[in-house]
Amino acid sequence: MTAQQLKNSILQLAVQGKLVPQDPNDEPASVLLERIKAEKQALIKEGKIKKEKKPSEIFRGSSRNLPYTYCEQTGKEIRDISDEIPFDIPESWEWCRLGTVFHLIMGQSPKGDKVFEGKNGIEFHQGKIYFGKRYIDISNQSTNKPTKIAPANSVLLCVRAPVGKVNITNREICIGRGLCAVVPLDEIGVDFTFFWLLTLENEFVKKATGTTFTAITGEIVNNQLIPLPPLAEQKRIVSKIEELIPYIEEYDKAETELSALNETFPEMLKKSILQEAVQGKLVPQDPNDEPASVLLERIKAEKQRLIKEGKIKRDKHEPPAMTSEKIPYTIPDSWVWCTLGTIFRHNTGKALNSSNHQGTKMKYITTSNLYWNRFELDKIKEMLFTESEVEKCTVNKGDLLVCEGGDIGRAAVWNYDYPMRIQNHIHRLRPYVPVEIYFFYYVFYLYKKAGLIGGKGIGIQGLSSNAIDKLLIPLPPVAEQKRIVAKIEELMKYCGKLK
Repeated sequence: MTAQQLKNSILQLAVQGKLVPQDPNDEPASVLLERIKAEKQALIKEGKIKKEKKPSEIFRGSSRNLPYTYCEQTGKEIRDISDEIPFDIPESWEWCRLGTVFHLIMGQSPKGDKVFEGKNGIEFHQGKIYFGKRYIDISNQSTNKPTKIAPANSVLLCVRAPVGKVNITNREICIGRGLCAVVPLDEIGVDFTFFWLLTLENEFVKKATGTTFTAITGEIVNNQLIPLPPLAEQKRIVSKIEELIPYIEEYDKAETELSALNETFPEMLKKSILQEAVQGKLVPQDPNDEPASVLLERIKAEKQRLIKEGKIKRDKHEPPAMTSEKIPYTIPDSWVWCTLGTIFRHNTGKALNSSNHQGTKMKYITTSNLYWNRFELDKIKEMLFTESEVEKCTVNKGDLLVCEGGDIGRAAVWNYDYPMRIQNHIHRLRPYVPVEIYFFYYVFYLYKKAGLIGGKGIGIQGLSSNAIDKLLIPLPPVAEQKRIVAKIEELMKYCGKLK
């Protein structure tokens, strides 16, 4: 249960008479209603409010020897409203219409030229823009020709989208067409009115109409059914809600923190798993594995073969020596440190050039198609590729693709059975000899999360061909690479379930 659901449950208990016990010594709500009627008659006589055309009176049928559970009399008409009553209430309570218990003031906006910024008039509110947690904040708009006034200690109800939101005004303000002021009568408190109206939001939303924006009419507000407790019980209800609110707020705070932790903890756990993986601590070493040093020798031999055949160029510079200052952490004896360019042939794809009119039109992917460990291929672009460009810019199954631009360092393995071309902001990494390609995908994922690629103030800011060539990585034996990837994928399933 969320904090909001808990608050709603408490308010629902309140309006059903289940939050605090009833006291048989309380003056019943029927007496309160008679006083409200008398007050309304006095206000009508003084010309402060208009006379109701057909005032409503709801009563239990048994009180007038009628067969209905609940009846409503408007003028001379009496009708059965038992089907409209949503739940049972205590005997000392009464069902009534909102307009029977409260004085309602529907807002009306002043003329546009009479509303201005500043405080040289009465404060003006059009809708909920300045609604606070419970009390409305000060508007920066005023009017010198106020239309409808919400008195101090009345509740403001949104009658235009978003319908049903409420706030209290502790001062006299002018209200526009988006608001209705609900003014408590007799000794009914403004806080009780506020909490009662909070429970009606969904009811008002259901009754709202409109296409451009939804709204409720004054008639809908006036006719809304509400349960009315005795005045003394109203005060006990408000006191109990106020007592519980700090606990709800603490619960909400804890829920928010837990929600944030739920979002970050799986990522933190992933990062910890990958850190263990690249340090040789995730799976045990096997002395029967061919060491990474032998793998490096095979890679060097393959590179020499490709150079001799003219398929790649000889490196102008030898890979940097692995000094203790450059080594970030200790790895197992069967592992080696090396640069990414030692293990992979890499290049970027083709840049889009509107002046290029040679070649065959072919599909290609951009960084907008490349996500972590996946591709979205519903929108594929096309451009012209010459025969020489096709070889350089084509990716095959098993190639590791890494973003040079956009989200720098974002990577995925091309795992499709068909080839694809790439644009110039994607690196294609193809190993000289077979390796477990997903091990290197996870290296990129960790480096990115650790801020070692595209970081702020540390690591590699961009990912040029030179930068990716010199990127320092740990190299395990191939057999261990496979065991590491298998263990990572097993553990990542649990990380996913944590969300």
